Amino acid sequence: MENKTLMTDFYELTMAQSYFDQGKKEEKVYFDIFFRTNPFNGGYTMTGGLGETIEYLQNFGFAEEDIEYLKTTESFSDEFLEYLKDLHFTGDINAMPDGTAAFPNEPVLTVRTNLIEAQIIETALLTNFNHGGLVTTKAKRITSTAGNIPVLDFGARRARGIDSAIEASRHAYIGGCRGTSNVYAGKKYDIPVSGTMAHSMIQEAECEYEAFLSYAKSHPNNCIFLVDTFDTLKSGIPNAIRVSREYLEPNGYRLKGIRIDSGDLTYLSKAAKNMLVEAGYEDVKICLSNGLDEYTIAKLLRQKAIVDSLGVGDNIIASKERLNGVYKLVATEKDGKMVPKIKVSEDPIKTTNPGLKTVYRFYDYDSNKALGDVIATSEEKIARDQYTLVSEKEPWKKKTLTDYRIRKLQIPIFKNGELVYQEPTIKEKQSYCECEYQTLPDYITDIENPGTYYVDLSKQERRLKEYMLYEAEQKIATQALEELSYQKVKKNHI
Repeated sequence: MENKTLMTDFYELTMAQSYFDQGKKEEKVYFDIFFRTNPFNGGYTMTGGLGETIEYLQNFGFAEEDIEYLKTTESFSDEFLEYLKDLHFTGDINAMPDGTAAFPNEPVLTVRTNLIEAQIIETALLTNFNHGGLVTTKAKRITSTAGNIPVLDFGARRARGIDSAIEASRHAYIGGCRGTSNVYAGKKYDIPVSGTMAHSMIQEAECEYEAFLSYAKSHPNNCIFLVDTFDTLKSGIPNAIRVSREYLEPNGYRLKGIRIDSGDLTYLSKAAKNMLVEAGYEDVKICLSNGLDEYTIAKLLRQKAIVDSLGVGDNIIASKERLNGVYKLVATEKDGKMVPKIKVSEDPIKTTNPGLKTVYRFYDYDSNKALGDVIATSEEKIARDQYTLVSEKEPWKKKTLTDYRIRKLQIPIFKNGELVYQEPTIKEKQSYCECEYQTLPDYITDIENPGTYYVDLSKQERRLKEYMLYEAEQKIATQALEELSYQKVKKNHI
């Protein structure tokens, strides 16, 4: 596996140099990765990127050529660069597994390690989470809308680079896609590969019929023709039927399917189906593609389009949305004890939840549907018989729970730098993601107008946050008074 330790922002290293100079290289710190809003104006987010993070941390360390490169920047001392030569990940990681349903402000991943390691790994961990979570979430939105209709990932060419395309296909499969057009991803991650032909093959041939015939001769067992290059109903469908009758059937094969990639997909799919049935090809499958997403798929289904599979490209792999995961310091250690830290902002949404925390999810015993989550301090015990959830944004909204089970969402991944997590296969991750999705109530998964899921701060965590906010206000007030006094003395002196 490739060493990508230098995939970090430069300021992570300049801060690390400063920490090194201050003698803080052994100081233990805690950082949380979380996000503030769900992407796609949705009601949930499916986590992703943990697999890449595991690979990254297992190979974390500066090679000799990395050190030589850093010397050329003339920003680091020889002592610090010597220290980097032996650096490797020595900390703890707790995280939600890939494909977990998560919600704003919940710690998806928590790091405990020394200050320098924690800073250097920030960029890679955020990159992995933001990309992985975004693609997995979009794929789940699309595949859940499609229901039992298979969705295939066709988006490699729309990705933002080769590595991005490969990893995106991985996340799309975890999010529910049945296969990918990306052959490299298929080989690397054991994802079923699928594909037919492009318009260029038909344009290059003497005529559409010749293009279909040549393809049939090469792939008689899997003939799926792209029928919309010239005219779907007047040319594409008739030529597909003709090739089947003149070549496939005489040789013991049969037309398997057609793909329509432009035009009014609902109208064309119905008309194409009628033509196929009249010709005795009622078993031929219809694949639809062309800029599809969860909204256009929902529209196709409402209009009763005839569709057996869906090809989705850029709207999974290269979504225009972002998942804005952040990495924030929540605690340090002093004399072996955890010291909570808080980031205060004039924008309330950017004020962090301090300290080491545990996220618990409540499930209804009968339906196994998620009822709500609570973010608690790490040492806190949650009542097993009755619990009242309070909406953080709208504290007058409360929900008292009974007859529930509780689950911790984060699990240990690394302990003292050693991997302690047995990573599931990609098929197991896909199954887990689907099971997670099935626990979400309908009002959360609605793609048009989702409701708000209850994510509460426990009483203890809320008190800690309020106390630290009060302390921060007092500090600011004291500093303001000191500055005012200083300005008066300065004025009198002048």
